Amino acid sequence: MTEIKRLRRSRADRTLAGVIGGLAEYFGVDPTMARAVFLLAVLLTGGTAVLAYPILWIVMPDTPPDVKPVSPASGGHLPYGA
Repeated sequence: MTEIKRLRRSRADRTLAGVIGGLAEYFGVDPTMARAVFLLAVLLTGGTAVLAYPILWIVMPDTPPDVKPVSPASGGHLPYGA
């Protein structure tokens, strides 16, 4: 049986609250890229996207301590073009 993917804040890749790290784990992308995309969204929306972060912080549950983070690829690196 396959495990259901759940959107949760990251404990392993946390800068402030783990929101962007959790989104990166959910979508299987590099957390640095996810942060860059979020920064770009903030710049393009004139700062309005900043409102999404505290909302997601409240809405997204924290990852339980016993759950191991899922690596997007073996070795922790994304293959080129993924």
